[in-house]
Amino acid sequence: MTKTFSFAVLHFSVAFLVGWALTGSWLVGGALALVEPACNTVVFHFHEKIWKRIERRRGERAATALTA
Repeated sequence: MTKTFSFAVLHFSVAFLVGWALTGSWLVGGALALVEPACNTVVFHFHEKIWKRIERRRGERAATALTA
């Protein structure tokens, strides 16, 4: 859990710093620090679902090839 928390802090910090550096606004940097990681979390969920499906299909093909 500590590693996950430290990664979250790093992610929020990078999002904030990039937003602030590009706009010069603390408010925009703060908004990006909240919105961007939240969006990435949702996208990551679907990314994982797709990869699990791909891996399952590869496993099924490999099992079929072994039995044929």
